[in-house]
Amino acid sequence: MYRGLPTIHPKRTKKPPKIFEGNGRKVPGRIDWYASIEFRGAHQLTRRLKDVEISFPIVYGTIAFWLGKKASEYNSHKWTVYVRGATNEDLGVIVKRAVFQLHPSFNNPTRVVESAPFELSESGWGEFEIAIRLFFHSDVCDKQLDLYHQLKLFPEDENGPQSIKKPVVVEIYDEIVFSEPTEALFARVQNHPAAIVPRLPSGLNLPPPGPVNNINEKKRGDTKDHPLNQWFMNFSEADELLKLAAARQYVQGHVGKLRRQLSMIDGLPQLSKAALGQ
Repeated sequence: MYRGLPTIHPKRTKKPPKIFEGNGRKVPGRIDWYASIEFRGAHQLTRRLKDVEISFPIVYGTIAFWLGKKASEYNSHKWTVYVRGATNEDLGVIVKRAVFQLHPSFNNPTRVVESAPFELSESGWGEFEIAIRLFFHSDVCDKQLDLYHQLKLFPEDENGPQSIKKPVVVEIYDEIVFSEPTEALFARVQNHPAAIVPRLPSGLNLPPPGPVNNINEKKRGDTKDHPLNQWFMNFSEADELLKLAAARQYVQGHVGKLRRQLSMIDGLPQLSKAALGQ
Protein backbone atom coordinates (compact mmCIF):
# COMPACT_ATOMS: atom_id res chain seq x y z
CA MET A 1 0.00 0.00 0.00
CA TYR A 2 1.50 3.33 -1.08
CA ARG A 3 0.83 6.45 0.95
CA GLY A 4 1.68 10.09 0.48
CA LEU A 5 2.86 11.57 -2.80
CA PRO A 6 3.49 9.27 -5.76
CA THR A 7 7.07 8.57 -6.72
CA ILE A 8 8.57 8.48 -10.19
CA HIS A 9 10.48 5.41 -11.30
CA PRO A 10 12.02 6.00 -14.75
CA LYS A 11 12.50 2.99 -16.97
CA ARG A 12 15.44 3.98 -19.15
CA THR A 13 15.32 2.78 -22.71
CA LYS A 14 17.39 3.99 -25.58
CA LYS A 15 15.03 5.20 -28.30
CA PRO A 16 15.54 8.20 -30.57
CA PRO A 17 13.09 11.01 -31.06
CA LYS A 18 11.71 10.96 -34.55
CA ILE A 19 12.92 14.02 -36.46
CA PHE A 20 11.34 14.67 -39.81
CA GLU A 21 11.32 17.33 -42.47
CA GLY A 22 8.25 17.74 -44.60
CA ASN A 23 6.18 14.70 -45.44
CA GLY A 24 8.01 12.08 -43.44
CA ARG A 25 11.65 12.09 -44.60
CA LYS A 26 13.62 11.10 -41.55
CA VAL A 27 16.67 13.14 -40.62
CA PRO A 28 19.34 10.66 -39.45
CA GLY A 29 21.96 10.81 -36.78
CA ARG A 30 20.32 11.93 -33.54
CA ILE A 31 19.66 9.53 -30.68
CA ASP A 32 18.39 10.71 -27.30
CA TRP A 33 17.59 8.87 -24.08
CA TYR A 34 14.13 9.15 -22.69
CA ALA A 35 12.22 7.65 -19.77
CA SER A 36 8.92 5.86 -19.48
CA ILE A 37 7.42 7.47 -16.41
CA GLU A 38 5.85 5.24 -13.79
CA PHE A 39 3.55 6.72 -11.13
CA ARG A 40 2.56 5.04 -7.91
CA GLY A 41 -0.72 6.62 -6.90
CA ALA A 42 -1.45 8.22 -3.54
CA HIS A 43 -5.24 8.03 -3.40
CA GLN A 44 -6.71 5.52 -0.97
CA LEU A 45 -10.35 6.07 -1.89
CA THR A 46 -10.90 2.59 -3.29
CA ARG A 47 -9.11 -0.73 -3.42
CA ARG A 48 -6.04 -0.93 -5.61
CA LEU A 49 -5.27 -3.55 -8.22
CA LYS A 50 -1.97 -5.10 -7.23
CA ASP A 51 0.53 -6.00 -9.94
CA VAL A 52 -1.54 -4.14 -12.53
CA GLU A 53 -0.30 -1.33 -14.77
CA ILE A 54 -2.21 0.97 -17.10
CA SER A 55 -0.14 2.72 -19.75
CA PHE A 56 -0.92 5.67 -21.99
CA PRO A 57 1.38 6.10 -25.02
CA ILE A 58 1.92 9.79 -25.72
CA VAL A 59 3.77 11.90 -28.24
CA TYR A 60 5.03 15.41 -27.59
CA GLY A 61 6.75 17.64 -30.08
CA THR A 62 6.75 20.67 -32.33
CA ILE A 63 5.89 21.49 -35.93
CA ALA A 64 7.50 24.62 -37.39
CA PHE A 65 6.71 26.35 -40.70
CA TRP A 66 9.01 28.85 -42.36
CA LEU A 67 6.99 31.92 -43.37
CA GLY A 68 9.07 32.70 -46.44
CA LYS A 69 11.53 35.35 -47.56
CA LYS A 70 9.03 38.17 -47.07
CA ALA A 71 8.58 37.37 -43.39
CA SER A 72 9.89 39.69 -40.70
CA GLU A 73 13.37 38.96 -39.35
CA TYR A 74 11.94 38.48 -35.86
CA ASN A 75 8.86 36.60 -37.03
CA SER A 76 10.32 34.10 -39.49
CA HIS A 77 8.51 30.94 -38.34
CA LYS A 78 5.13 29.85 -37.09
CA TRP A 79 5.18 26.82 -34.81
CA THR A 80 2.97 24.62 -32.66
CA VAL A 81 3.97 22.64 -29.56
CA TYR A 82 1.70 19.84 -28.36
CA VAL A 83 1.16 16.70 -26.33
CA ARG A 84 -1.08 14.13 -28.03
CA GLY A 85 -2.04 10.51 -27.80
CA ALA A 86 0.29 8.29 -29.83
CA THR A 87 -2.72 7.20 -31.90
CA ASN A 88 -4.31 10.68 -31.74
CA GLU A 89 -6.84 9.70 -29.07
CA ASP A 90 -8.11 12.15 -26.45
CA LEU A 91 -5.71 12.44 -23.49
CA GLY A 92 -8.31 14.41 -21.55
CA VAL A 93 -9.36 11.13 -19.92
CA ILE A 94 -6.28 11.40 -17.66
CA VAL A 95 -4.81 14.89 -18.21
CA LYS A 96 -6.64 17.80 -16.62
CA ARG A 97 -4.46 20.63 -17.92
CA ALA A 98 -1.10 21.35 -19.51
CA VAL A 99 1.19 24.28 -18.78
CA PHE A 100 3.70 25.34 -21.44
CA GLN A 101 6.66 27.44 -20.32
CA LEU A 102 8.05 29.48 -23.21
CA HIS A 103 11.13 31.65 -23.48
CA PRO A 104 10.96 34.74 -21.22
CA SER A 105 11.05 37.01 -24.28
CA PHE A 106 7.44 36.03 -25.12
CA ASN A 107 4.51 37.95 -23.72
CA ASN A 108 2.93 35.85 -20.99
CA PRO A 109 5.51 33.04 -21.31
CA THR A 110 3.53 30.70 -19.02
CA ARG A 111 0.60 29.38 -21.07
CA VAL A 112 -2.12 27.22 -19.50
CA VAL A 113 -4.29 24.91 -21.64
CA GLU A 114 -7.26 23.67 -19.63
CA SER A 115 -8.59 20.99 -21.97
CA ALA A 116 -7.56 18.72 -24.82
CA PRO A 117 -6.09 19.06 -27.34
CA PHE A 118 -3.11 20.22 -25.29
CA GLU A 119 -1.23 22.54 -27.63
CA LEU A 120 -0.39 26.14 -28.41
CA SER A 121 0.85 28.02 -31.44
CA GLU A 122 3.23 30.97 -31.64
CA SER A 123 5.60 32.68 -34.04
CA GLY A 124 9.18 33.87 -33.70
CA TRP A 125 12.71 33.45 -34.94
CA GLY A 126 14.72 31.51 -32.32
CA GLU A 127 14.99 27.97 -30.99
CA PHE A 128 14.72 27.24 -27.26
CA GLU A 129 13.69 24.55 -24.79
CA ILE A 130 9.99 24.37 -23.92
CA ALA A 131 8.97 23.00 -20.53
CA ILE A 132 5.64 21.15 -20.42
CA ARG A 133 3.91 20.29 -17.15
CA LEU A 134 0.96 17.90 -17.18
CA PHE A 135 -1.63 17.92 -14.39
CA PHE A 136 -3.78 14.81 -13.96
CA HIS A 137 -7.34 14.34 -12.80
CA SER A 138 -7.71 13.75 -9.06
CA ASP A 139 -8.56 10.06 -9.43
CA VAL A 140 -5.48 9.47 -11.60
CA CYS A 141 -2.52 11.03 -9.84
CA ASP A 142 -1.88 14.04 -7.61
CA LYS A 143 1.67 14.71 -8.83
CA GLN A 144 2.56 16.56 -12.01
CA LEU A 145 4.68 15.24 -14.87
CA ASP A 146 7.35 17.50 -16.38
CA LEU A 147 8.46 17.11 -19.99
CA TYR A 148 11.07 19.10 -21.89
CA HIS A 149 11.25 19.62 -25.62
CA GLN A 150 13.66 21.54 -27.83
CA LEU A 151 11.88 23.71 -30.37
CA LYS A 152 13.49 23.22 -33.77
CA LEU A 153 12.84 25.71 -36.56
CA PHE A 154 15.52 24.84 -39.09
CA PRO A 155 16.26 21.62 -41.01
CA GLU A 156 18.99 19.33 -39.70
CA ASP A 157 21.04 20.24 -42.76
CA GLU A 158 21.65 23.89 -42.01
CA ASN A 159 22.96 24.47 -45.53
CA GLY A 160 19.85 23.02 -47.11
CA PRO A 161 17.07 25.25 -48.46
CA GLN A 162 14.03 26.03 -46.30
CA SER A 163 10.53 25.43 -47.62
CA ILE A 164 7.23 27.09 -46.79
CA LYS A 165 5.42 23.85 -47.69
CA LYS A 166 7.43 21.29 -45.71
CA PRO A 167 7.65 21.94 -41.96
CA VAL A 168 10.32 20.78 -39.57
CA VAL A 169 8.72 18.17 -37.30
CA VAL A 170 10.30 16.83 -34.12
CA GLU A 171 8.32 14.29 -32.09
CA ILE A 172 9.20 12.12 -29.10
CA TYR A 173 7.30 8.99 -28.13
CA ASP A 174 6.87 8.10 -24.46
CA GLU A 175 4.56 6.11 -22.21
CA ILE A 176 2.96 7.16 -18.93
CA VAL A 177 2.52 4.09 -16.74
CA PHE A 178 0.24 4.07 -13.71
CA SER A 179 1.02 1.22 -11.30
CA GLU A 180 -1.60 -0.32 -9.02
CA PRO A 181 -4.51 1.90 -10.15
CA THR A 182 -7.71 2.03 -8.18
CA GLU A 183 -10.54 -0.16 -9.32
CA ALA A 184 -12.58 2.95 -10.10
CA LEU A 185 -9.87 4.37 -12.38
CA PHE A 186 -9.40 1.03 -14.13
CA ALA A 187 -13.13 0.78 -14.75
CA ARG A 188 -13.23 4.34 -16.09
CA VAL A 189 -10.43 3.93 -18.65
CA GLN A 190 -10.52 0.22 -19.50
CA ASN A 191 -12.46 0.81 -22.73
CA HIS A 192 -10.77 4.07 -23.65
CA PRO A 193 -8.81 3.81 -26.94
CA ALA A 194 -5.88 5.84 -25.54
CA ALA A 195 -5.22 3.31 -22.75
CA ILE A 196 -3.32 0.04 -22.81
CA VAL A 197 -4.85 -2.14 -20.10
CA PRO A 198 -4.01 -5.73 -19.12
CA ARG A 199 -6.37 -8.64 -18.75
CA LEU A 200 -7.45 -9.07 -15.17
CA PRO A 201 -7.61 -12.41 -13.34
CA SER A 202 -10.88 -14.26 -13.81
CA GLY A 203 -13.34 -13.80 -11.00
CA LEU A 204 -12.28 -10.23 -10.25
CA ASN A 205 -15.36 -8.05 -10.42
CA LEU A 206 -14.96 -4.35 -11.17
CA PRO A 207 -17.44 -1.48 -11.15
CA PRO A 208 -19.16 -1.10 -14.53
CA PRO A 209 -17.58 1.40 -16.94
CA GLY A 210 -18.88 4.94 -16.76
CA PRO A 211 -21.47 6.19 -19.26
CA VAL A 212 -20.26 6.92 -22.77
CA ASN A 213 -20.32 10.64 -23.50
CA ASN A 214 -22.00 12.20 -26.48
CA ILE A 215 -20.02 11.31 -29.60
CA ASN A 216 -19.22 14.96 -30.37
CA GLU A 217 -18.03 15.51 -26.81
CA LYS A 218 -16.01 12.29 -26.91
CA LYS A 219 -14.10 13.36 -30.00
CA ARG A 220 -13.61 16.93 -28.89
CA GLY A 221 -10.09 16.41 -27.58
CA ASP A 222 -8.64 13.93 -30.05
CA THR A 223 -6.31 14.98 -32.86
CA LYS A 224 -7.51 12.67 -35.64
CA ASP A 225 -8.99 15.58 -37.63
CA HIS A 226 -6.34 18.07 -36.54
CA PRO A 227 -5.20 20.56 -39.22
CA LEU A 228 -1.61 19.37 -38.69
CA ASN A 229 -2.52 15.69 -38.66
CA GLN A 230 -0.86 15.04 -42.02
CA TRP A 231 2.50 15.87 -40.44
CA PHE A 232 2.07 13.67 -37.35
CA MET A 233 4.26 10.58 -37.27
CA ASN A 234 2.85 7.07 -36.91
CA PHE A 235 4.20 5.40 -33.77
CA SER A 236 2.07 2.25 -33.91
CA GLU A 237 3.71 -1.15 -33.38
CA ALA A 238 2.58 -2.28 -36.80
CA ASP A 239 4.29 0.70 -38.40
CA GLU A 240 7.50 -0.01 -36.49
CA LEU A 241 7.41 -3.70 -37.51
CA LEU A 242 7.05 -2.73 -41.16
CA LYS A 243 10.03 -0.39 -40.87
CA LEU A 244 12.10 -3.12 -39.20
CA ALA A 245 11.14 -5.61 -41.93
CA ALA A 246 12.10 -3.10 -44.63
CA ALA A 247 15.41 -2.39 -42.89
CA ARG A 248 16.14 -6.12 -42.58
CA GLN A 249 15.41 -6.66 -46.26
CA TYR A 250 17.73 -3.78 -47.16
CA VAL A 251 20.54 -5.15 -44.98
CA GLN A 252 20.14 -8.65 -46.39
CA GLY A 253 20.33 -7.28 -49.92
CA HIS A 254 23.42 -5.24 -49.08
CA VAL A 255 25.12 -8.26 -47.45
CA GLY A 256 24.39 -10.35 -50.54
CA LYS A 257 25.93 -7.68 -52.74
CA LEU A 258 29.08 -7.53 -50.59
CA ARG A 259 29.41 -11.32 -50.66
CA ARG A 260 29.27 -11.33 -54.45
CA GLN A 261 31.93 -8.61 -54.57
CA LEU A 262 34.17 -10.57 -52.18
CA SER A 263 33.70 -13.69 -54.25
CA MET A 264 34.85 -11.82 -57.34
CA ILE A 265 37.88 -10.43 -55.47
CA ASP A 266 38.83 -13.92 -54.21
CA GLY A 267 38.77 -15.19 -57.78
CA LEU A 268 41.13 -12.52 -59.14
CA PRO A 269 44.48 -14.13 -58.11
CA GLN A 270 43.47 -17.45 -59.68
CA LEU A 271 42.61 -15.72 -62.92
CA SER A 272 45.96 -13.91 -62.89
CA LYS A 273 47.90 -17.17 -62.39
CA ALA A 274 45.98 -18.82 -65.20
CA ALA A 275 46.78 -15.91 -67.46
CA LEU A 276 50.54 -16.11 -66.60
CA GLY A 277 50.58 -19.85 -67.33
CA GLN A 278 49.36 -19.19 -70.84
